[in-house]
Amino acid sequence: MSNNLLQTPIEYLKSVGPQRGELLRKELGIHRYDDLIHFFPNRYIDRTRYYKINELQKNDSEVQIIGKIINIKTVEFGKAKKRLVATFVDETGQIELVWFQGHKWIRDSLKLNVLYVIFGKVTSFGNTYNMAHPEMELFSEHEKSLRSAMQPVYPSTETLTNRGISNRVINKMMQQLFLETQTKFVETLPNYLLEELKLIPKNAALFNIHFPKSQDLLSKAQFRLKFEELFFIQLQLITKNLVRKHKIKGHAFTIVGENFNNFFQNHLPFELTNAQKKVLKEIRNDMGTNAQMNRLLQGDVGSGKTIVALMAMLIALDNGFQSCLMAPTEILANQHYNGLTELAKELNINIKILTGSTKTADRKIIHEALENGSLHILIGTHALLEDKVKFHNLGLAIIDEQHRFGVEQRSKLWQKGGSTEENGGTIPPHILVMTATPIPRTLAMSLYGDLDISVIDELPPGRKPIQTVHRYDGNRLKVWKFIKDEIAKGRQIYIVYPLIKESETMDYKDLMDGYESISRDFPLPQYSISIVHGKMKPADKDAEMKRFAEGKTNIMVATTVIEVGVNIPNASVMIIESAERFGLSQLHQLRGRVGRGAEQSYCILMTSFKLSSDSKIRLETMCQTNDGFEIAEVDLKLRGPGDIMGKQQSGVLNLQIADLVRDKDILLVARNEALKLLKKDPSLLLPEHQNLKTVFIELTKKKNIWNYIS
Repeated sequence: MSNNLLQTPIEYLKSVGPQRGELLRKELGIHRYDDLIHFFPNRYIDRTRYYKINELQKNDSEVQIIGKIINIKTVEFGKAKKRLVATFVDETGQIELVWFQGHKWIRDSLKLNVLYVIFGKVTSFGNTYNMAHPEMELFSEHEKSLRSAMQPVYPSTETLTNRGISNRVINKMMQQLFLETQTKFVETLPNYLLEELKLIPKNAALFNIHFPKSQDLLSKAQFRLKFEELFFIQLQLITKNLVRKHKIKGHAFTIVGENFNNFFQNHLPFELTNAQKKVLKEIRNDMGTNAQMNRLLQGDVGSGKTIVALMAMLIALDNGFQSCLMAPTEILANQHYNGLTELAKELNINIKILTGSTKTADRKIIHEALENGSLHILIGTHALLEDKVKFHNLGLAIIDEQHRFGVEQRSKLWQKGGSTEENGGTIPPHILVMTATPIPRTLAMSLYGDLDISVIDELPPGRKPIQTVHRYDGNRLKVWKFIKDEIAKGRQIYIVYPLIKESETMDYKDLMDGYESISRDFPLPQYSISIVHGKMKPADKDAEMKRFAEGKTNIMVATTVIEVGVNIPNASVMIIESAERFGLSQLHQLRGRVGRGAEQSYCILMTSFKLSSDSKIRLETMCQTNDGFEIAEVDLKLRGPGDIMGKQQSGVLNLQIADLVRDKDILLVARNEALKLLKKDPSLLLPEHQNLKTVFIELTKKKNIWNYIS
């Protein structure tokens, strides 16, 4: 169908008009006909079945019944209150229909001894069944209407309901729209794809999503539309990746030389795991071509990403280029710096760190060494992005925990490539993004579908899995005894309290109360305790951390400040207080603070007895598995994609019908089909791809995918 009709402003649809049009725009973002067509129901009421009155159950469900009204009366109750009661019968029994409002109007419209179809929620009072404010339709009308057996329920808002735009009204608008458009929509997918995946045509899909004739047709319509939405998103992401590989040049690092080989053969602190070797190979291949590398490196806490990062930097150095590593916080930047200098201490390379607290005199030295090329590797925070920071020739930029950096910040790093081609354009550095937050595969494919993904999915040898248990506050004495036994063996303990901004004063009080009672149970001089929280001065925090790191204190009591980045191999027990107040990924990150040495480590989740069902699932998941990816999948199911990715990222996926958790199988199919299609016809030039190409071009201009799929 020509797209012109679908671009008609919504107020021109019969029965809408300017006032309703304004409401639909404001409340639901429906501006034109095509917005309404792609306004999908969020559930359906099954009206394929008619119940007999003697089949009704006491279960609050919505049912429909065919029968007649044989009697209507007004009943008074309470002070000057009335209700209208009608007796409704079929051949098996009777039920009462009740109205509390609109008596006169309803009474006048009801007909006695005529067949009606009623629909509503059944409740029981004594031995009598009631249905309050039922939907009613004359049986003769019911047989004629376009309203299907499966009745759609559309998303709505309070304002719409108050202004009389009910579900029924939206349903009527939809019927009108289908009458006007004659249900003729342009097919957007090529025929071979419809046949291969047994997808129903576009027309049938849109009709059956709004007016499903049966459960089966509804399922087929949903599958077709979900596939289409995910398929076009994947086409966009994969094209972006391919364009980058063809158009954006990168430095070809063809040499694997002195620095890399010396480190690999003589100074590796431990044998690399197979996962690390595989990831290194992927990085080497990427950096060896003329295209810019854009790779996401995922690895659980403690899986050895730092050593992979160093080896990638050594390849850059062997080819005469500098590298930088940017981390979101000073604690993390310092940890990377300490880790890398320790690993590279036998090599003759120059590594420096630049953060907000670097002294002016040191900055000057760093800036000069960067520009003349004598500084090989620079670690830092946002400070790396300052205009003063100029590289001699930046060949590799590594970004840690990228979801904390905005797009503009990343592109600033790009422009620091420094080296230019003959024609004056800058060649950007290779980019490696690292994250210790495992991202479920479905999310990674959707949000980072334009990056190549590497995963380190095994821990270095000699690490024992952390044992996790859940204990109620009533077991505290046993837990304290366990801690004393561990300290007697020379181990150290973390005790972490939640910190939730809204109730900061309450959290602070919990922490201080906890600290006092721990001090009573673990008295000086036998025990000594460190404390770290958000209200302390940074210098005091660092001093306390340092005392704990040096083994001068046995117990570290802290808020979640501790979550990222502190590496203390001797700490073997992590106790998380009020564990039910933490999210899954946070619990997993906190647990990753222990288990860094060769000893058996433990994580104890302390909670009160009152737990919601979600909290129970979180705690059980933590006790059952140490696998960050499994945990991330459960987290995604519990919280949905928006919450996990944070605000900047969740807007990327304004999905209208597909759901990343429930539809991950469809997503995999969509991604594979998009890859196959682009391999065969990268520029979409084949005749069978012309409709698809039109949609695709429109799609790259706009944000919301459904506006132009019709």
